[in-house]
Amino acid sequence: MIILSLVVLASLVSRSSQLTCLSDFRRPEHTDISVECGTSSIGLAIQICPVVYTGYNESLLILNHMFDKLECKGTLDESVTPPVVRFTFPLNMTNACGSTFMTTSTAGTGIFADFSNIQTVNVSGVVRSHDPTTGVVTYNAELKYYYSCAYPLEYLINNTQVDVSASSIAVRDNNGSFISTLSMELFSDKNYTKPLIIPSLGLELRTKVYVQVKAANLTDQYNVLMDRCYASISPHPTNSTFFNLFVSCSRDQMTTMKENGDSHHARFSFPAFRFVEQQNQTVSTYYLHCITRLCEISTCNDFKQCNNRRKRDVRTGVSEATTLSSAIPIVTKNENSLTESKEGVQSSSDSDSRMGLGIAVGILTLAVVVIGAGAAILYQRTRRF
Repeated sequence: MIILSLVVLASLVSRSSQLTCLSDFRRPEHTDISVECGTSSIGLAIQICPVVYTGYNESLLILNHMFDKLECKGTLDESVTPPVVRFTFPLNMTNACGSTFMTTSTAGTGIFADFSNIQTVNVSGVVRSHDPTTGVVTYNAELKYYYSCAYPLEYLINNTQVDVSASSIAVRDNNGSFISTLSMELFSDKNYTKPLIIPSLGLELRTKVYVQVKAANLTDQYNVLMDRCYASISPHPTNSTFFNLFVSCSRDQMTTMKENGDSHHARFSFPAFRFVEQQNQTVSTYYLHCITRLCEISTCNDFKQCNNRRKRDVRTGVSEATTLSSAIPIVTKNENSLTESKEGVQSSSDSDSRMGLGIAVGILTLAVVVIGAGAAILYQRTRRF
């Protein structure tokens, strides 16, 4: 039986050796696997020539013991040099080809120092060689290709080689990000359907601004939760004057929270305001920024509790790479010059009114005197007769 298995392996190697391997036909190395940590799926690419050298082919590489699932099997890609076996599987707990999901929590540091619970989800697994040999012993080395993707869940791993004599092991860790799935939009209506159009002269003060942070093409296991949103005079908020619309459970009395942590979008609104230090300018211009968390559906309610997130008043800015900012600035009218103009018109109007009133009183007085004199003359003539 062992001889038959060796013949089968020799046949596989013979067919696969027709690949253009050249110098890549060698013993496996820890760099033979590459990992792409996408926003909706994870992709693995394993060089096939070292696999063939060891005595296997692409059909004998099994992802997380998924022997029977066709969508979890690798496919040979000879269009690249060196040729590779590709595995692609969705980033979803219920259908990730046996991958392991582990969420860890740590206290926030640096730009996240305001928050006591920062989460990262790690997705990991292994591609193993399947040895068809049956018997007590085998002459084939075992191949193991470990992979790992770490995704931070707050938006504001090293390659390791293990040498074991009985196996060829490759470990590849990589980092992913969901930041590309997130976007911020401004609307002018409470139904969040009409994009906010800002006039050239700015918004009227107290105009309602409706803000939505949305995740597109995101796996269903996460919701969007805004931890902090604030406005700053500079698009790069470091060392810039800022105003907190809300931080954790504490929010400005004029800010209205509509939805947060319940779906793939979070929403709030606030009335347009202006920064006092821009009072001598025609308009007041500022930018919105939101620190946004992706929380697992089962844990979102925990993060809504104030005791799980702490607030500190800090005057440090937030890195552009980890903070979602509005694409367009918010511009509001500075009505000081308009008020002065109105006051000048009102003063002129009051002066004209007083002058008109004086003339009217003078004419009325003259009329009374003339009428009185006429009445006296008429009375004297009547007495003579």
